[in-house]
Amino acid sequence: MKIIETPISSALGGVLIHNIADAQGHKALKKGQRLVASDIAKLAALGKTSVIVGMFEQGDVSENDAAARVADAVLGTNVSAFAIGTGRINFHSNVRGVFKVNPHALDQLNAMDGITVATIPSNTVVTPKKMVATVKTIGLAVPETTLVEVECIARDTANVIGVLELAPVNVAVILTGSSEARERVQQGLLPPIRGRIQDLGSRVISDEYVDHQESAIADAIGRAKNAQADCIILAGETSIMDATDVTPTGIRQAGGVIELYGAPVEPGNLLLLAYIGALPIIGAPGCVKSRDTNVVDLVLPRLLAGERIQKRDVVALANGGLLL
Repeated sequence: MKIIETPISSALGGVLIHNIADAQGHKALKKGQRLVASDIAKLAALGKTSVIVGMFEQGDVSENDAAARVADAVLGTNVSAFAIGTGRINFHSNVRGVFKVNPHALDQLNAMDGITVATIPSNTVVTPKKMVATVKTIGLAVPETTLVEVECIARDTANVIGVLELAPVNVAVILTGSSEARERVQQGLLPPIRGRIQDLGSRVISDEYVDHQESAIADAIGRAKNAQADCIILAGETSIMDATDVTPTGIRQAGGVIELYGAPVEPGNLLLLAYIGALPIIGAPGCVKSRDTNVVDLVLPRLLAGERIQKRDVVALANGGLLL
């Protein structure tokens, strides 16, 4: 778009760059509107002989049409777009779930002149109607070539912006410790763990207290598998202190593979994550007894939404991992 000052007789079809006030200072014509014949007559009645307008050039796409193109390109699963005007479109979640954004694609889009896409942090738990992102075009027109590039990026990236739905799943809780500590451990750990699971729309299908022994833990995991658990949470009288400690050894005896031990998150450095096939097992650190945000709150929603979290995903939590 070319911005020029032109006689009002040549301004037809141009986009007004600034508001025009009448003699009383009230807004007579607003910036951004495309001038039609009645607007030219109004300018003349106001005594205007010239006006600053933007004139569309070959290949220009108006701000609202451009924003719609960007929104269509990046819109992913379980998200709806709502046009606001002046080149802005907001995105809202359709479901309760975990918001996901592809950071590389987002950087590519925002590096383009005339395109801005802002989001809430990836992996945020959202509810229906929660606003998760906004698209805003800069300027009154965007070149077609830019929009083609946006659409190419989106074609190469599945779900630039989307939400993984948190459908109800079955969670088994296994607590470990000595017989003497049983009541204290159950009272301290079970309510906050159960509360987290229920807050995410899932259910505890079993909770079991077993001796802090490898074979007892392995057997309990086997029972949870047989009960069709979709996720297992292990916590105990003492935190896991080493990758060869009792709990990870019991997980291995049950056929599990340790994905990671240790997380760059505080509270929650002593997180353990393992899998038996597709079944995730969280070895929760002691901070799980608090309902304050800790590492379990960063990984549990993603696991319940069906994401397979790998070590690199937990390593990425370091930036922002100090939760105190």
